[in-house]
Amino acid sequence: MRPILMKGHERPLTFLKYNRDGDLLFSCAKDHTPTVWFADNGERLGTYRGHNGAVWSCDVSRDSLRLVTASADQTAKLWNVQTGAQLFSFNFGSPARSVDFSVGDKLAVITTDPFMELSSAIHVKRIAKDPSEQIGESVLVIKGPQGRINRAVWGPLNKTIISAGEDAVIRIWDSETGKLLEESDKENGHRKTITSLCKSADGSHFLTGSLDKSAKLWDIRSLTLIKTYVTERPVNAVAMSPLLDHVVLGGGQDASAVTTTDHRAGKFEAKFFDKILQEEIGGVKGHFGPINALAFNPDGKSFSSGGEDGYVRLHHFDADYFNIKI
Repeated sequence: MRPILMKGHERPLTFLKYNRDGDLLFSCAKDHTPTVWFADNGERLGTYRGHNGAVWSCDVSRDSLRLVTASADQTAKLWNVQTGAQLFSFNFGSPARSVDFSVGDKLAVITTDPFMELSSAIHVKRIAKDPSEQIGESVLVIKGPQGRINRAVWGPLNKTIISAGEDAVIRIWDSETGKLLEESDKENGHRKTITSLCKSADGSHFLTGSLDKSAKLWDIRSLTLIKTYVTERPVNAVAMSPLLDHVVLGGGQDASAVTTTDHRAGKFEAKFFDKILQEEIGGVKGHFGPINALAFNPDGKSFSSGGEDGYVRLHHFDADYFNIKI
């Protein structure tokens, strides 16, 4: 399995997202410019220019026509995927961190960071079919907990919103009323900041990664802990295979803790675990810095990783990957 090295970003990667067809890969980085690539050969298709701060996350609509990005410049922007034109900008009083389209793409959930005297917040925006009718008002604003919310996604049937972040608690909110429905308890929950969260392909469960050097698998409705995957370094990114029972964890120490003369050059690896048995089954090395982003192609036959080193590495699995036995 030879990775395709995709060089286009000048700063560390923050987020990767495939479109539903799996032919496009969108990448966000701290260099202000979200980028779209061909997912099969890693060719760069284009960029979305307009942000003037780090871009923390993105999501693409089901029909691959709209991209939404959240940035430290205190905006979330809607883009035309094909032309790269900016369609709308949602303005906030603090950096926008996470963004997720609802099923049907009529709504988007956007989280904003605590800033000055503002606490973290979860904003639900209505997404107009016609960009000229788009408005900036929120349908719902939920005042968040202490600390940053690193990720918020929609639950089943858009009835709930699942959020997780710095206080290490996972919360499930009612997306109509903003009422808190569930939260993870101290016993089962993470011990440190939750950095990442991804849903399974069928939306029945989700995976969280944390600086406490573990990832946990949860039931999306009851918030029951299903599995825990333990590794030896902080987890910055998680992904789940839509095809096999595999989960992937990526991480590494904080950039500030990495010495440049580190003997582990190129040794930051994405670790594969068996989803059921919770055993490590392999790893893919290559990045020269912590892995900040992971994504599986919806067909399950390739995955990509984005690192602190500014590279996106695209891996197409060999045939023998599909026959790994434990």
